[in-house]
Amino acid sequence: MNTPLVDINRISAVIQGQQVLSDISIQINTGGHWAVIGKSGSGKSVLLKAIAGKQGITAGSITNNFKPSADKHTAEPLTSQRVALIESRHHFKNFSNTSDFYYQQRYNSSDSEDAMTVEQYLSAILAHITEDHYWTLEKAVDRLRLTDLYQKQLIKLSNGETKRLRIAAALVKNPSLLLLDQPLTGLDVNSRQYFNTLLQEIADSGITIVMATSPHEIPDMIQTVAVLQDGKLVQTLNPAEIKAHEFEWASSVPDVDEAEIESLLSLTENPTFEWIIKMNNVNVRYGDIQVLHNVNWQVKQGERWALLGHNGAGKSTLLSLAYGDNPQAYANDIILFDKKRGTGESIWDIKRKCGFVSPELYQFFPMDNSCLQVIESGFYDTLGLFRMSEPSRAAIALRWMKVFNIEKYARHLLKNIPASAQRLCLLARALVKNPTLLILDEPCQGMDDQQQQLFKHLVDTICSKSNITLIYVTHYQHEIPNAVDHYIHLKKGEVAQVESISR
Repeated sequence: MNTPLVDINRISAVIQGQQVLSDISIQINTGGHWAVIGKSGSGKSVLLKAIAGKQGITAGSITNNFKPSADKHTAEPLTSQRVALIESRHHFKNFSNTSDFYYQQRYNSSDSEDAMTVEQYLSAILAHITEDHYWTLEKAVDRLRLTDLYQKQLIKLSNGETKRLRIAAALVKNPSLLLLDQPLTGLDVNSRQYFNTLLQEIADSGITIVMATSPHEIPDMIQTVAVLQDGKLVQTLNPAEIKAHEFEWASSVPDVDEAEIESLLSLTENPTFEWIIKMNNVNVRYGDIQVLHNVNWQVKQGERWALLGHNGAGKSTLLSLAYGDNPQAYANDIILFDKKRGTGESIWDIKRKCGFVSPELYQFFPMDNSCLQVIESGFYDTLGLFRMSEPSRAAIALRWMKVFNIEKYARHLLKNIPASAQRLCLLARALVKNPTLLILDEPCQGMDDQQQQLFKHLVDTICSKSNITLIYVTHYQHEIPNAVDHYIHLKKGEVAQVESISR
């Protein structure tokens, strides 16, 4: 009998007094590729971290049988050498490797110069690798389609581009075991289809893969599917059985408290505007790279837009202009809330009227506030609460937590709750002040089917009971709320199509 690559024997784990893994046993054989599925908060991410040695266990054992590296100069532990874990949040540092990036750094040219380029980042990894492997730097860059991004700074990558870079960075290390937490999150349709082929090549190169994913996105090379529920391994299936299997979290449609939502919306009266957004021949350029080219876009109050386009099409840059973050707005003809940019309004005047959530905000949001404080900070448009909590506003924040079914996390630090619940906290933060404009950039990332249905129903309810203006970005057609009545498609920084739907 072959010795397993990783032998997980009855492990348990506790975080902040909560049991998150309980009595899990799995044998991962070389070339035996696993998918781990389950409801959000079921323990998928924690299990991957435990396998990678980044999460302590309170019972059981994890035995690795990796071959030592041929690089005798490395001081890394064997697990760090042979296991690559790609989590939902990246940990990029600035050029001097002394501090993390911050949210608005990508839009400020002087500060963004402190960020490595894709080439510098990958070359720095390769500098510590002396073995001759299948996944050379050239091959990883080619397969992950990074050639055109080679001179782009990390801070300016889109969410999907960042995902591809992190996978390439893992591959050039040629690990024995590749752990992927929701790897398709943030990838457009073509990239997701290509990723299936890429994973097969990774598997054929001798790397064993374990991935946390949705039951709807299990790649062809997966051989075994582990189903987690409340931190326990409840089923082991083969991929063919998944399609015919009904999972509770995928089939039940959650209720939305429409009366409570209407009550919360009534707490604030929004002003009236003719133009929420009006952009005339807008151009954005970073050095030699043209990100937006002659974009024209008009959004009137009460309209609900879906903003669509491939990874790197310019969607996030367009939103940064609408939300006031991008200083290149002053060099363009842009009207926000009936005022032309550059005529005296401040960035805070704009943000006061907006609720906003995006993958980039999630990546850079400080994690050391309680969840209730995070949501209350939405009243002040700050990344965390930097003042004494106001009881009346904290009460409203808690009411929104109950709408999202996350009130149990109110006193927990944001960093100590599941990634899906973290994202729901940021969504509640965007809604807490009943904004005039709600910008939702890939809001359902990391959510299970039930949470996605809840959120979609919630957005439709808000739209039906208010005059809120909505901009919604997604790579998944089924996530688009029914309330959406306008579409704008970007392609390589240009408006490819604008359409309206009569209802």
